[in-house]
Formats: sequence, C-alpha cells, structure tokens
Amino acid sequence: MVRRKEQAVMAELWLVLALIVAALGCLLILLASVGLLRMPDVYMRMQVASKASTLGAALVLGGGAMGLGDPPSVVRTVVAIVFLAITMPVAAHLLGRAAARTGVRFSSETRSIELPRDES
Repeated sequence: MVRRKEQAVMAELWLVLALIVAALGCLLILLASVGLLRMPDVYMRMQVASKASTLGAALVLGGGAMGLGDPPSVVRTVVAIVFLAITMPVAAHLLGRAAARTGVRFSSETRSIELPRDES
C-alpha cells in the first residue's frame, strides 16, 4: 500500500516537472515573438527566431514527452528535437546569406563587421 502511494506521488511530481518544462518552453517562444516585433532589422530578427524559438519548441516537445512517458512518444520527440536543432540554424544562416546577397542593409542600431566577398 505504501509503495503504491510513493509511486503515485512520484508520477505526480514527474507530471508537474513536465508542465514546468513545457511552460518554460512557452515562455521562450513568447519572448522570441516579442523579439521579432522589437528587433530593427532582418539580421537581428533572424537570430531571435532561430535561437529562442528552437529552444522553446524543444522544451515544449520535451515536456510533452515527459508527460506522456511511453517510449514511442519519447523516441519521436527526440527525433523531432534533433531535426529542429539541425534545421533551424541552417535555415537562419541561409536567410542571412540571402539577405546579405540581395543588399539588405543593417539598421543604424546594428554593429556590423565586414564579411569577405563571395566569389560565386
């Protein structure tokens, strides 16, 4: 009887931890969306969108996997997180490169460094 109560308490604690992780992810996604509205140029917006939203989505997915707890869901979630971690920085790099190639200027608030010329 005592063992069952301990298991129930541990399951509830695990669920609360999953909710906290998911809530932190939602907070990061909210901060990323506010950053998208506040940043002055495409380069800064791109950085906010790729960093904070990737971590926020990973935390929301991780919280969901913790809440579900069954192995197939956890495996799918880990695969989705790895996919996000690989594709979001690459997409942000490509967007920044496309913006630089098409001549999008930096905001006056942005400190820029001189990039080497692309020969292609």
